[in-house]
Amino acid sequence: MEFDVVIVGAGPSGLATACKLRQLAQQNNTELSVCVVEKGSEVGAHILSGAILEPSALNELFPDWQSMVDVPLATAVTTDQMHFLTSSTSGFRFPNWLIPKTMHNEGNYVVSLGKVCRWLADQAEHLGAEVFPGFAAAEILFHEDGSVKGIATGDMGISAIGEAKDSYMPGMELHAKYTVFAEGCRGHLGKQLIERFNLDKGTCTQHYGIGLKELWDIDPAKHQSGLVIHGAGWPMGKGSNGGFFLYHGDHNQVSVGLIIDLNYTNPHLSPFDEFQRLKQHPVLKQYLAGGKRVSYGARALEKGGLLALPKMSLPGALLIGCNAGTMNFAKIKGSHTAMKSGLLAAETLYDAIAKGQPGGQDLLTYGQTLKQSWLHDELYRSRNFGAALHKFGTFMGGAFNWIDQNLFNGKMPITLRDNEPDHSKMLPASKAPIIEYPKPDGVISFDKLSSVYLSGTNHAEDQPCHLVLKDETIPLGINLQQWNEPAQRYCPAGVYEVIQDDVGELKFQINGQNCLHCKTCDIKDPSQNIIWVTPEGTGGPNYPNM
Repeated sequence: MEFDVVIVGAGPSGLATACKLRQLAQQNNTELSVCVVEKGSEVGAHILSGAILEPSALNELFPDWQSMVDVPLATAVTTDQMHFLTSSTSGFRFPNWLIPKTMHNEGNYVVSLGKVCRWLADQAEHLGAEVFPGFAAAEILFHEDGSVKGIATGDMGISAIGEAKDSYMPGMELHAKYTVFAEGCRGHLGKQLIERFNLDKGTCTQHYGIGLKELWDIDPAKHQSGLVIHGAGWPMGKGSNGGFFLYHGDHNQVSVGLIIDLNYTNPHLSPFDEFQRLKQHPVLKQYLAGGKRVSYGARALEKGGLLALPKMSLPGALLIGCNAGTMNFAKIKGSHTAMKSGLLAAETLYDAIAKGQPGGQDLLTYGQTLKQSWLHDELYRSRNFGAALHKFGTFMGGAFNWIDQNLFNGKMPITLRDNEPDHSKMLPASKAPIIEYPKPDGVISFDKLSSVYLSGTNHAEDQPCHLVLKDETIPLGINLQQWNEPAQRYCPAGVYEVIQDDVGELKFQINGQNCLHCKTCDIKDPSQNIIWVTPEGTGGPNYPNM
């Protein structure tokens, strides 16, 4: 199938690109075919974020969005709180003047990003774009000159041993003048493009966190619509950084979550179990007690910021949004920046196509336009935020960031760099304290399997495993010996296990059926031995409104 533009990923950046392209085509009365492919079973099925939405990019895309039908931005932020937890039962609240400017949320909205994306997809289709959920972009197609030609969707109905089943359906080739890769953090194809075209040459190392989130129905008497709580401290200890959130949305629901930097050093640390014990703290438990957990999920997020941003244009394609790393970690927000990168992409693409510029070109004007936009300015002002926490720790790093953001408005004449990859920070198991986690009580804290059940995760069982080991001997031969095979703990879904087989020998087992598509294994494995590739379309979580 031939299109002018093919967009991979129906997240905020991809859908903003599709909407803007079709708006420009209608405004100029020109023909422009736009296709969006999404690996989730429906738009929003794989979308997980806190989420607080800053409407700056939405204001540009749909200036009249507040008068549009079914807009999922009903809960304006009313109150900001920031806490520091000193132990499992104590802590203190920061006065507002001590909170960095970037963490203030006046004018923002508590949202379900999944609902926002479904609404954006409806707008894109109404404007004339074609949106195809359930089709995983599995392969990049290239012209003979090396430029991107498009993508191929994955074959359906292939057995675990590589044979065609009765349900076999071959993938399709989608060709385009330009292809936009908007897969989200650590995109499978985006990762390949960065390596193939050396797009990260001269940049700082990208850094990541893992975000775990639950959605709760709580007692209406405890619900405070628009209350936003952030915090740090316990249960994070020496060698680990992170922060938590609890957002009061609509319909007596709250989103609660924990973000842990993936540069943590202790191989015994389990992000899932840290999250479960965090919820027992009075600051959070006061709202959750008497409530009901209704959904769970996890997703990696990129936090390297401007200094880790790769070149985002390449022959025949653009790399945008969280696939490139446009998240503003100082705000703990990436939706508005992702959308803005998509708006800039659409303007660049439309201009090239309207001028009759042949496909396959490297649209260098995209980088130039981005540098002149508020997106670049915002990322520049927050460039030191993550590196300061990595280098100086929570307190000193937080003090640095307060001075940088509140006194210098992000323009302190110092630029911090952190070029140590997250996976390289892990200590040998013998040099790290063992962490004893309390058993879940089934009321506030829960086990992994019941949590995965709430995510709606499902994959066709008889298909090739989408978690590929470069060397099958490494998990037991190296990782188990040096780090007590940390995949057993850093995976938030129980995908990886070390078990004994029928004859008593150890075996590294991959339960790919449980995979939440969070990409943590692809990032944190200390041997860099795990490659996440896309499974059959529709596989993975089915988040209702995360």
